[in-house]
Amino acid sequence: MSAEQKNDVRRVDGRAATRLRPVRIVRGVLRHAEGSAWIRLGNTQVLCAVTVEEKVPSWMRGRGRGWVTAEYAMLPRSGVERTPRARVSGRSFEIQRLIGRSLRAATDLAALGERTLTVDCDVLEADGGTRVAAITAGWVALHEAFAWMRAARAGSLARDPLKARVAAVSVGLVDGTGLLDLCHEEDSRAQVDLNLVGTNDGRLVEIQGATEGEPFEEGHVRSLLRIGRRGLAGMFRAQERALARPPGRGIGLFVRP
Repeated sequence: MSAEQKNDVRRVDGRAATRLRPVRIVRGVLRHAEGSAWIRLGNTQVLCAVTVEEKVPSWMRGRGRGWVTAEYAMLPRSGVERTPRARVSGRSFEIQRLIGRSLRAATDLAALGERTLTVDCDVLEADGGTRVAAITAGWVALHEAFAWMRAARAGSLARDPLKARVAAVSVGLVDGTGLLDLCHEEDSRAQVDLNLVGTNDGRLVEIQGATEGEPFEEGHVRSLLRIGRRGLAGMFRAQERALARPPGRGIGLFVRP
């Protein structure tokens, strides 16, 4: 049976199987960062901040190209239990590499010159989908950093470094049904968990998928990809709304709705 064929599933928050959680992105939320964005995806909240440095890693010097990298961390009480501070776990390292790869795929590194942009992604509250939220808001923060470079350092960019928009979404097989945008409770019992990163012109950047139980069929992957593409469209719309609104400095972002 296709992962899309069962539609009578009851989700913990009442959503339809192929519906995103409410998503909101606000750009320009930090005064000191060259670019920043906050995202709320259901109960998951992530804050992304970009730092621009006039240097590149030693192995890139003299090549005339820039670099985009990312760091990812969960605040101590972002989850149900306390996460120790200042410790990069294997999971965090894998996630920040994913974020970096995803944002570099949307960036013309040659247009940067020899500069490094570091995107810090801090999870304020975790309820599933933290990595996909970080990628989606990270792109908005990167967009803001490039706008800052054009305004504050006129002529520093030969051309627009952004080649495309990038967003991400999670999808999984839960009790035999394909579900879009898993919350923590769904993710913890999913038979198949998949993260999809794509561009706004329909190309794919990365597919991460695995099972915690029985091996899954190729047909399930095709079904989950179809569901995931619907989710990507929704995340791109959230990015568009964020760019259409003014920056959010000084507003009360972190009050529960």
